[in-house]
Amino acid sequence: MSRSALVTALTAVTTAALLGGALVSRAPTAEAAAPQVSACTAADADIYAPPAPAPATPGTVLACRSVTLSQVPGDLAMSAWKVRYSSTDNQGRPVAVSGTLAVPAAPWTGPGPRPVVAFHPGTLGLGPQCAFSKQLAGAYQDEYEGDNIAALLRAGYAVAATDGPGYLDGQTHRYVAGTDSGHALLDIARAAPAVPGSGLSRQARVGLWGYSEGGAASLWAAQLAASYAPGLNVVGDASGGVPGDLKEVAAGLDGSAFAGFLADAAVGIQAAYPALPLDSLLNDQGRDSVRTAKSVCLAGTVTALAGKSIKDFTTAGLTLDQLYRQRGSDGRTWGQVLDDQKLGVNLGTYRIAFPVLQYRGALDEVIPTATEDAVRSAYCAAGVRTGWKIYAGDHLLTDNQAVGDVVSWLGDRFAGRPARSDC
Repeated sequence: MSRSALVTALTAVTTAALLGGALVSRAPTAEAAAPQVSACTAADADIYAPPAPAPATPGTVLACRSVTLSQVPGDLAMSAWKVRYSSTDNQGRPVAVSGTLAVPAAPWTGPGPRPVVAFHPGTLGLGPQCAFSKQLAGAYQDEYEGDNIAALLRAGYAVAATDGPGYLDGQTHRYVAGTDSGHALLDIARAAPAVPGSGLSRQARVGLWGYSEGGAASLWAAQLAASYAPGLNVVGDASGGVPGDLKEVAAGLDGSAFAGFLADAAVGIQAAYPALPLDSLLNDQGRDSVRTAKSVCLAGTVTALAGKSIKDFTTAGLTLDQLYRQRGSDGRTWGQVLDDQKLGVNLGTYRIAFPVLQYRGALDEVIPTATEDAVRSAYCAAGVRTGWKIYAGDHLLTDNQAVGDVVSWLGDRFAGRPARSDC
């Protein structure tokens, strides 16, 4: 689906209007290092088959296959692979994640080895067919960030695009689960040089980028990089449309045209934190809606669940505040877990030693601008060198409007130029 077609589909639903652990994520202690694959000959089905067990060394390439990225526009000459690689969940347990690696065919002529941009897509939906790697290769089409990938490749950068955790067979995407998503993004950057034929260096400069759900994931990766992936040479992070406080975002989504994103968040957070109650709270309509959310992609999420409220889905007619007080089997409440996903807190603990660029749309109708602004303010207060820009667009359009600026900003970081702070 083209970006313009997607805009038309979403505005048909509403004429007034994505959602984008532990305090510190420590680098796991490697057990026996898993052998890296020697050739990218896996069947497509193997990319999405969860290994049992997943290797304990994050960034291990578990399977790969050469693909053509039909949904990256511009007929760009490149080599591309689907990959399955190891990562770590919010409890420190090894997991496997799928994604895509693309490397331009043209030789890199800049300083040092070819840079790598670790990219996390915005909201795509929970259905297994929605995985970014499947959509970029043309198996299903509901994504809207092929232009982002093309712009990076035209600039000469390799792109390591994670699907995010939970798109393997039989799993549920851990939508807006901060630690899980941040790990997955960092680990595909670690995995990229080990893909046979990539020609990438482990010393390459790495940039992080994401918008909406992806913006939250890339900021989490920025916050976790020093403790979780100290060997990565991360030089900057660009994050836009950031759902920095999930409670604040939920209040705006509940009963709105974009209520489907709230349903996705409830399902995704519970998948990441299975001790939380969910099914036991739902009525028949709620269980039907969860089944729907787990089966559709972006457009289907919006159209199927528009206008719904959490009260419609629960046997007790719970408000959001009442839901937040529901306690899981581990003693933690929904509210406590959601607070753990909040960005811009504990920045004295999280060390961000590289510049960050944050941006949003002036007309954002999905993410409350107050929470986006608050994350920027928190980073500035913590002394993080933070660039800031507001675009004259709504939530979806801003993603595209920022592409040129982000690619240029990342290019400056790769070239070692100083970053301006807008604090």
